[in-house]
Parts: sequence; C-alpha cells; structure tokens
Amino acid sequence: MMATIGVLALQGDFREHRQVLERVGATAREVRLPNELDGLDGLIIPGGESTAIVRLMRTSHLLEPLRKLAADDFPIWGTCAGMILLAKRLDDTGMPALEAMDIAVRRNAFGRQVDSFEADLPVPVLGDPPFHAVFIRAPVIEDVGPGVEVLARLSDGTPVAARQGHLLATAFHPELTRDDRFHQFFLRRIAQQE
Repeated sequence: MMATIGVLALQGDFREHRQVLERVGATAREVRLPNELDGLDGLIIPGGESTAIVRLMRTSHLLEPLRKLAADDFPIWGTCAGMILLAKRLDDTGMPALEAMDIAVRRNAFGRQVDSFEADLPVPVLGDPPFHAVFIRAPVIEDVGPGVEVLARLSDGTPVAARQGHLLATAFHPELTRDDRFHQFFLRRIAQQE
C-alpha cells in the first residue's frame, strides 16, 4: 500500500512537492488544519519564508500538533525553510519552531535571492549520478548532534542534507528538479518503519 503524505500548504512551494509525490505514486494531501494530519504516514514541510510559515502555523493551530508529531519521531521532511523549522538551534536571525532535529542552522547562509545557485551533490544514500540541487536563499547546517547523519555536503564540506531517526532535512529544493530520488528515499524510509 502506497503511503499518504501530507504537504504543509500554508505558504511556499507545496504544490511542487504534491506533484512529485503523485508522480512517484504516493497519495498527497495538502495540510492546512490540525485535523488534516489524521491518517498521514509522513509530512513534508516545504520551502518558503520560515517566519511566515511559523506565523501561519500558529494562527491555524498547527504548531503544537506538529511539535508533538516531530517529538514522536513521525516521518517529517523539511526542505529549505522546512529544514529551518525542524532545527533545534538557529543563528541569531530566528527562533526555533519545532525543535525536533539536533542540528544548528544558519538562515539565508548564501545571501539574497540573487545569490541562489545550483550544484551537483554526491549523495551516497541515493547512489549515482550526483543529485542536481537547487539552492534558493538557502540555509546551511552549521553543526550536527551525535544522532544526526549528514547525507550531502557542498564541495567545501558544508552539510546541506541530513537525517535523524525519521526526520529528514535538505537545504535545497528537490521538488524543483525532475530527479525524484529524494522523494523516493523519504517514501522508502516510511515503508521500512511499517
């Protein structure tokens, strides 16, 4: 049975994640209210503007239910802003939201929108070829706790993808490429826990 994956649909590029999930055969459901978390096998928190997403999570009463899910090791994948929301520690530009993943994150690590870039990343858990990653006002992981596995690094060694238990974080936007391997990896991890 294929997984039902929620995509937090408050702000950001949630439609693109939904389209990739459908392309790889998963059932995708947009999540805007707490009751829409019921019956999910996993959740993706998309890129967007992290401060706006946190504000909307509060007004739609999703912040506490999401904190509880993350604390219970429910499968959650955060991309770009979603990675910021998962982090236990942030630089001085923000306050942690879900405080779930033992990583320290620096927001907008590469500068403004005009400083966005693309890079081919070796990602051993995905195999060959390297993953073509799209970085848009991207954060980076500055430090990882002992239970965190770094999955991908930039050529200078900076971590940009990691996992801890059933939590996954990428500083880049896999949903903006035609390479579905990260979405398939997330789905495989969910299938392994069932």
